[in-house]
Amino acid sequence: MKEIKERYKNEVDIRVYLSKAGEQVVRWYKLYDQLKQNFEKVWVEFNSNSPFLAGDLELRKYEFLLIAPSTSNTVAKIAAGISDTLLCNSAIMALKASVPVYIMPSDYKEGTVVTRLPNGRDFTLRVRREDAENTRKLASMDCVFVLEKPEDVNQVFRRHFGPRKSK
Repeated sequence: MKEIKERYKNEVDIRVYLSKAGEQVVRWYKLYDQLKQNFEKVWVEFNSNSPFLAGDLELRKYEFLLIAPSTSNTVAKIAAGISDTLLCNSAIMALKASVPVYIMPSDYKEGTVVTRLPNGRDFTLRVRREDAENTRKLASMDCVFVLEKPEDVNQVFRRHFGPRKSK
């Protein structure tokens, strides 16, 4: 995110919205202070409509909505049309307004995945068939684009704002 912010400096306003659980995870990974230092606009979910991201998406104030990473819970809810959290409600409202939604699920395909814990140790997780199916369902939805890995986020910005030189 910092690299993209620098690459598109003075052209793109990146706003960070965290779910309640997202804030907890960012703090656990000791990244919250770094996030606040690098992005002047960081909001944490109060409820499904506060902050009022959904309204701004409906009014097409944003080029797109990017949810990265997205938990299996959020993926399942968006796939089922449930809008009881800030991110789910915002994604569904964006889709109603034909605003592209990019989602990078933490559970992309069935099998095992290795992630790194805050203490530096590797941790192996099993991605369940049901979670992978929800990701496939998202990918089949109109105006939804599923990203496989963090590097794919750069392609989203290139698509919407053109290429820029890396700093």
